[in-house]
Amino acid sequence: MKKIRGRFAVPVVCVLLAAGMLLTPTIGRRPFRGLKASDIASAAVRLTPPDRTVQIPETEDLAGYLNDVVIYNRDDSYTEYAGQGVFFTLTMTDGTRSEVIAFSPFLIIDGAGYRTKHRPCEALNRYANQLLDREG
Repeated sequence: MKKIRGRFAVPVVCVLLAAGMLLTPTIGRRPFRGLKASDIASAAVRLTPPDRTVQIPETEDLAGYLNDVVIYNRDDSYTEYAGQGVFFTLTMTDGTRSEVIAFSPFLIIDGAGYRTKHRPCEALNRYANQLLDREG
């Protein structure tokens, strides 16, 4: 009986590991999960085009949009795309600085590109454009 269990255990474990590896790119992760507005000391956004920078005085909305962003596997092919880039520069209360670029279907975090879930990334882009419109 023990020999039969052993013969089946190894293939079952291999199948489960293979299934896990195949599903990993579709699961995604949220790199800004838990980010609060109080964690952000200052923030600015630069939109290109039109190559304008806007300071973000209140960061509650920004933190919410960043919390919603889902990234998948690393992908630097964003360099082959054309369109509007939205560059967020975040200075955190601990003194660290980070640049987040929303360039749907990509999110670039400190120079590393990732495929992203379209809706949250597009919402981040719309938010930046609304800030630009408000500033006039």
